[in-house]
Amino acid sequence: MENNTPMKSRRDVMFGLGASLGSVAFSSLLCADDEASSIVPRSHFPAKAKRCIFLMMEGGPSHIDTFDPKPELTKRHLQEFSRSGKEQSAMSSGKRYFVKTPFKFEKAGESGADICDQWVHLKKRVDDICFFRGAQAESVNHPTACYHINTGNRFGGDPGVGSWVTYGLGTVNENLPGFIVLPRSSYPQGGAANWSNGFLPAQFQGTPLRPTGSPILDLNPPDHVSRPEQRKSLDLLAKLNGLHLAKRPMRSELEARMNSYELAFKMQTEVPELLDLANEDKKTLQMYGVGDSKTDSFGRKCLLARRLVEKGVRFVQAYAGNWDSHDYIERAHGSLIKSVDKPIAALLSDLKQRDMLKDTLVFFCGEFGRTPDNGIRGGGKSYGRDHNAKAMAMWFAGGGVNAGHTIGGTDEIGEKAVECVHPLRDVHVTLLRLLGLDDNKLTYYHAGRFKQLSQFGGQVIKEIIA
Repeated sequence: MENNTPMKSRRDVMFGLGASLGSVAFSSLLCADDEASSIVPRSHFPAKAKRCIFLMMEGGPSHIDTFDPKPELTKRHLQEFSRSGKEQSAMSSGKRYFVKTPFKFEKAGESGADICDQWVHLKKRVDDICFFRGAQAESVNHPTACYHINTGNRFGGDPGVGSWVTYGLGTVNENLPGFIVLPRSSYPQGGAANWSNGFLPAQFQGTPLRPTGSPILDLNPPDHVSRPEQRKSLDLLAKLNGLHLAKRPMRSELEARMNSYELAFKMQTEVPELLDLANEDKKTLQMYGVGDSKTDSFGRKCLLARRLVEKGVRFVQAYAGNWDSHDYIERAHGSLIKSVDKPIAALLSDLKQRDMLKDTLVFFCGEFGRTPDNGIRGGGKSYGRDHNAKAMAMWFAGGGVNAGHTIGGTDEIGEKAVECVHPLRDVHVTLLRLLGLDDNKLTYYHAGRFKQLSQFGGQVIKEIIA
């Protein structure tokens, strides 16, 4: 009988291997040989950081009112002018008013870093931080800007940063997901696509923990089901699913679903204790602001983030917001800073006390910055700021960064970055480099080409790395 099956070229075979679960599974097996080892198969450089905590300030925090003082705005306060709207969003066109910051700034730490006086606790940790004022986004719309900072693609559908990192480095604790997300009650604009696996195999998607109630539904089995009975059921299910998968090769979502059952079984042993903060001492809880109505929510996220990375979770993303202060910025930003100030300072301090900050990268940013002016109201206590992609608030700590330095700068009114200017893809490339990964080598074959986080390559921001 004639065989009409077309022959595959060597290139097709190599592409298939590079895109298959086989290479991922092999990496996982190599990692499993020594889970405590910091050497991982896909690292391309000696890693300065083994893990990352991404503090996502959704809504666009104002750099001008947090870490980038602009005395010139005090001189121009309420000065009227007009903007065409060509470089900014439609909401920032027409009649405008320059507005000064309602807060005072001070020099903090031995580094003399600029910081708003509302950061009562974080100002004590500035010598552990590298502030970066040169970043620029490409969108002033929340959904596309959130996708951009989280996935490298403004239009969604691509893997999240945490997915790329876990794809590259694997996991240290096989009883926990490698990428965990701590969202707000309302998901960020764009929803769960901000931490999706995109075109990567499904097991690399972020696992969100619910902010209220049980963090994970059905974490514990029913009372009438014993662990041995549950094990037998899973073994039978795995056998049946394996037969189903054998007829449908190269279906990563099927294998990911099978793996999720096993992971869920393992998580039932480790997660309940991990998520229970009751075993933390009173001093630690107070340090993070747990129990205080103002700081409790984000304090729990920061404390949980520390516990998760301590247990081997590779990438944790914690959300805070909403920083979209178009008016009443003194009240809005003032309240938001107070809600995250103590928890973030505690996280840095706690990691340092445990000798973990040196190899834990902490990254703080929003999806864009804010304008030095406002057009909704003429002034007084009511003014705020509009969206601004050309300048934004961002900093790195731990994990081999150039701590105690401020890199880059914005113009005299904070409208755009003018010194050490870099697009977000360079920020992503730098983050990966700190974790020992080369963006040009961390690729995945999809839709006819090898894809990467930066989309088409980027430049490491050398000034950020120690």
